[in-house]
Parts: sequence; structure tokens; C-alpha cells
Amino acid sequence: MLFRQLVDPESSSFTYLIAARSGGNALIIDPVVSQVDLYLRLVAALDLTLVAVLDTHGHGDVSALCELNARTGCETLMGEHSSADCVSRKLRDGERVGVDGIELTALYTPGHTVDSYSFVGDDRVFTGDTLLIRGTGRTDLPTGDARAQYQSLFGRLLKLPGRMLVYPGHDYHGRCVSSIDEEKAHNPRLRVRSAEEYEALMERLRVPDPRLMDIPLREHRDKSSWSALAALKSS
Repeated sequence: MLFRQLVDPESSSFTYLIAARSGGNALIIDPVVSQVDLYLRLVAALDLTLVAVLDTHGHGDVSALCELNARTGCETLMGEHSSADCVSRKLRDGERVGVDGIELTALYTPGHTVDSYSFVGDDRVFTGDTLLIRGTGRTDLPTGDARAQYQSLFGRLLKLPGRMLVYPGHDYHGRCVSSIDEEKAHNPRLRVRSAEEYEALMERLRVPDPRLMDIPLREHRDKSSWSALAALKSS
């Protein structure tokens, strides 16, 4: 299997390229629009054909789904709760997606956003912004829900095999990969005993707004949909 983990230094976002072999088809997870040329150079260097790109959740202005679709004609995938543009196929919880025999299973893990999904392979899980290395995704942005994230963590992700590798959507401290067992043992956000305790923990956080969001999110807390972002930007 060909597997590449790429990082966008501006947003500290991870992007993942997966293919069965050189000369085969490729899938990209969570592409960042400023890095599109890098992805296409890598695809060409490995003699791959990009057939699908996948976002774990809505990324606002950062996502490269539309750009990669326009430049390659690849399929664009997200979970069925997404309202994003340029999504050619929406995946249901439990649905499988893959390339050349490599399969990932969609796992609905809301909380960071209502459209957050993780994708589970044989030995690794791509957790987006739900489970991070020694942390969890913020829940104070539009459609965020700390109690839903608690259930996604304790009811779904932490029930995966302990040896399973965890590949998150971001890391701000130079870490690249973890495991389910490692996060159970060392993640301070997981040392809670109830959804109420987790909600209180998340409410105490003082997380700065994302650097790449050019609207005052903290003054506009419309929890109904990520489409609120576009409405604010045009107002």
C-alpha cells in the first residue's frame, strides 16, 4: 500500500493519500486548497490516477474538494449530513469507500460539527477533528455539540481495537500519529466520567478562532448549519 501523510503549515492540517500500488488509483482525505499543486505533483510522481477525494467534515474555505474535482474530474465524497458544495456522493454511516481493494468504512462521529465522520481501515482510523492526539476537536463552532462528541468518542471511536492507529485532521505540536490505546491512556480530554463532565470541560476551554476564518465566529453563533458562514461573509 502507498500511504502519504502531508501537512499544510498554515492551518496545521493533515492530508492523506492512499493507493494500493504505483500505477493504480488514489484517494485523498482532507485536501487543503493551498496545497493542490503539491498533491497533483505527488500523484503524477507515483504514477497514480486520482479517482476520489474525501472530507471528514466541512472545512469552510480550506477544503480542496471543488478545486480537485475541477482539475481532475475525481469523485468528491462526504458524509450524508454535509451541506457542502461539490459533493458528488454522500456516504451513510457504515458505508464503505475505497480504491483498488483498500476499503474504509464511514463512521458517523458528530460533535466538532454535525457533519463529522471518521473513516476506519484495517489498521488505522482517520478521525478528522473528532479525536486528536492528546486532545479532541473544539465544539464551539457552528453545529458543534460537546455531548454529541462525547458519544462519538466513548460510544464509537474508543471502542475500536486498541492497536488501531489514529490519524487526525490536525496537530499543532509536531505529532503525526497515535493509537486508540495511547489516547485512552494519555489524552487528558478523555479523563471524564460522563457527557455532562465532558460538556463542562469543553465549555471551560478558551480556544482562539481559526486563523483562516475571516469572519467573527464568536459574535455569530448560528448553530443551525455551516451555511451560516457563507451568509455572514456576504453580509
